[in-house]
Amino acid sequence: MEIYLSTEQAAAYLGIKERKLYELVAEGAVPCSKVTGKWIFPRAALDRWVESGLARPVGLVLEAAPAIVGGSHDPLLEWALRQSGSGLALLSEGSLSGFRKLEANAAGLAAIHLHSREDAANVAILRDSRALTDGVLIAFAEREQGLLLPPGNPGRLASLADLAAGNARLGLRQPGAGAQQLAEQLFADAGLDFARLTAGMPVYPTGDDLAYAIRIGEADCGIATRAAAKAQGLDFLSLAWEKFDLAMRRRTYFEPGPQKLFALMRSPDFARRAAALTGYRVAEAGLVRFNR
Repeated sequence: MEIYLSTEQAAAYLGIKERKLYELVAEGAVPCSKVTGKWIFPRAALDRWVESGLARPVGLVLEAAPAIVGGSHDPLLEWALRQSGSGLALLSEGSLSGFRKLEANAAGLAAIHLHSREDAANVAILRDSRALTDGVLIAFAEREQGLLLPPGNPGRLASLADLAAGNARLGLRQPGAGAQQLAEQLFADAGLDFARLTAGMPVYPTGDDLAYAIRIGEADCGIATRAAAKAQGLDFLSLAWEKFDLAMRRRTYFEPGPQKLFALMRSPDFARRAAALTGYRVAEAGLVRFNR
């Protein structure tokens, strides 16, 4: 089966006349792309487009989810939601909490950067979800995570082992937050007792909150993004790059708000903003990473 269809092939595949297909193209209603002056239609995108409009028995129809992106906080995402005119609000409660809201239809999308022994933890949670049999995962960015330190790094910390040896106060994120999962994994890989080292430390809702706490001296260090460190003028010790993705249902993918967001993600303005914030790779922004 061909991956990309011509206008004639796409019309036949959908069972409509070419003239009607051209009308849909003109209205921006059907997924397609123009290459060397000719329209092409990705077969998989046409399938998702058809499925998004399926009629279902009354008992199976889900109410429209709120126009909310649950999950992890991210300054580039926050800017993109606003700049694109998507009408989507960001509810930052951590990756796992946002994903559970998506499963419960209490959020339209979830911004996630989960970590586990499995390489593709974001893909795994969507693949294994019983509630999201029509789930789609869209790449937003890769983000640089690391150890945030006070300006000038007065404790001369150069590794997680230095942190443990010096009894530095490590600020925490809430259980289920992607940064918290990453911290636990990195400490385990280094053979360090994360629970003992962080006993009694406060929990900060977002990476920005953690960065501010380090700047004012409430914590000596913590794991968050390079962008969070830059925003507060902190030193940064790079530890890992991670996938930061948007999970949603197929029908949500084709809604006007998400489509405005995806259009911005493919624009030069998005790449420029990512470069200014620092700690992002956006070459794959907007690509489908997983489709159930």
